This record gives sequence, structure tokens and C-alpha cells, in this order.
Amino acid sequence: MLRIGNLDMRKIAIGVATAVLLASVALGQDDMAVLNFVVIRDYSGKPIRNASVVMHPVEKNGKQSRGGLQIKTDADGKASFDGVPFGKLRVQVLATGFQTFGNDYAIDKASMEITVRMKRPVGQYSIYEDHPEEKKDQPEPQKQPDKDSKDKPQ
Repeated sequence: MLRIGNLDMRKIAIGVATAVLLASVALGQDDMAVLNFVVIRDYSGKPIRNASVVMHPVEKNGKQSRGGLQIKTDADGKASFDGVPFGKLRVQVLATGFQTFGNDYAIDKASMEITVRMKRPVGQYSIYEDHPEEKKDQPEPQKQPDKDSKDKPQ
């Protein structure tokens, strides 16, 4: 004789709920990606350690969503994050002594590798410095009339 009591029914209900929850998480995993970042120096190809990789979701209208996530690169210039939802993602990379990098990526694969080549900063342009290569603000020298010219004042 099979007897199912209140305690046994409760265990079965909890087991079924757990199975449904795990199945929904497993099915939801299809829309998530693993991103692997490699941050290197542009001029030598050597890795940059401790660079900040900041990720922001981007809405359909192109605006950056609130919030985001920041991870740091290891000694080999690598960082990884599992669980990025499919869609558009704005990635910014910041490292001391390098220009800030920024780009939008379409996350549409279960695993993606993004290599970022960081450049050294360039000098800023100042209007207070001399720029010999530019001649646009300098007045053109006036042409002197020839002796036999008709333009000669009388």
C-alpha cells in the first residue's frame, strides 16, 4: 500500500520547482556569452596588466544603459567575463599612460575574444604654441609692383 503524506507531497513539490528553475536557467543560458579580453600595447604587442575593462549595455536607440561592470586584466593582459547578455555592448578600456579606448560590439556568439590595442597619448594642440606647419593665420606678403608696371602710382 502506497501512502503519500503531507511531508512527502511537500518534498515532491520542492523537487519539481527546483527542476523547473534549473531548466529555465539552462534554457536562458543560450542568450548569454563569455567575453575574453586581451589588452596589449599597440607599438610592441606586449600585454598591459591591471587595465580597467568597463562594459555597459547599449539600448536599441544607441544610448548607454545605466550601470555596467568593470573588470581588471591580469599579468598577461587578459580578462574574462561569463554571463554577458546578447545584444549591443559598449566597451571602454582605461590604463595609466595610454589613450582611453572605446568601441561598441554586437554580442551574438556564445564566446567572443576582443583584442584591444592601446596607444600612447599624443600631444594636445594649443593655440598658444607656434605651429610652423600651419600658415593660415599669417598674412600673405604684399606684392611689390614692378618698375615698368602700369599699376605704379603717379
